[in-house]
Amino acid sequence: MYNIICFGEMLWDILPQKELPGGAPMNAAYHLQKHGQQVAVISKVGKDSYGERLLALLKDNGITTAYVQQDALQATGKVLAQPIGEHDVQFNILFPAAWDFIEWQPSLGPLLQQAQYLVFGSLAARNAVSRSTLEKALSWKIKKVLDINLRPPHYDPALIKMLLSNCDILKLNQAELELISSWLGAASAPEEQVGMLAHAYRIQTIVVTMGARGALLYMNGRFYSHPGFRVQVADTIGSGDAFLAGFLSSLIKGRSPEESLAIANATGALVASRSGGCPAYHVQEVSALLETV
Repeated sequence: MYNIICFGEMLWDILPQKELPGGAPMNAAYHLQKHGQQVAVISKVGKDSYGERLLALLKDNGITTAYVQQDALQATGKVLAQPIGEHDVQFNILFPAAWDFIEWQPSLGPLLQQAQYLVFGSLAARNAVSRSTLEKALSWKIKKVLDINLRPPHYDPALIKMLLSNCDILKLNQAELELISSWLGAASAPEEQVGMLAHAYRIQTIVVTMGARGALLYMNGRFYSHPGFRVQVADTIGSGDAFLAGFLSSLIKGRSPEESLAIANATGALVASRSGGCPAYHVQEVSALLETV
């Protein structure tokens, strides 16, 4: 039984000196599994060495590959990642890629029927084939978790509004919050911006990552904040996906909003202190970081 499904891209981040496995849904699945959740990934890779290595990564970490399709025509996705500044990264997401062609298969219905949560983002909806499959998945009665993950030019306002209308939990960063809330009107404070989104799209839970300044959570009509954790940053690749995994797994375990936000921040900070979106670590290291505050 799988209680969480992650839908979308599996790919390789091609940096100047190395190649790292990535893609927000796969990263989230990796970290959710670290937190003890049973996760399935719906994606597609090419029938190539890059795809085989991604499948091996999932298997090695106890994540099923039963719902990862393989494409004989399209290559496994790649992102040309160029570090900019001290810790940020600029992405050139190559198109087309195998994950743009995720098809609906009969096995996906029973999978969605028995799961509790569906985690998805905007990037996997950039192409009609995967978007159609995602829309079908969103029609199921399941708690929907949108990690918005805006990557220009791979989205438009109409697509984002459709996805926002189909989520129960929304995770986004401060820049994404400012942009999307501006479509609804003027608001300067993050709390006001979150309130506008919650009201317009009837979203009960919204969590905003704010980099070194921690995170803001809106849940059941109340706001919570956490200042974050100080770590030596290696890179920020996958730290937001790790944050989401820590947050969602904590909610599933019945943690309070305050505890869930703290665990999310600690998980994101720990991963930011390592290189790549799926670094090796033990969940006990998250607990150790929590104890430093």
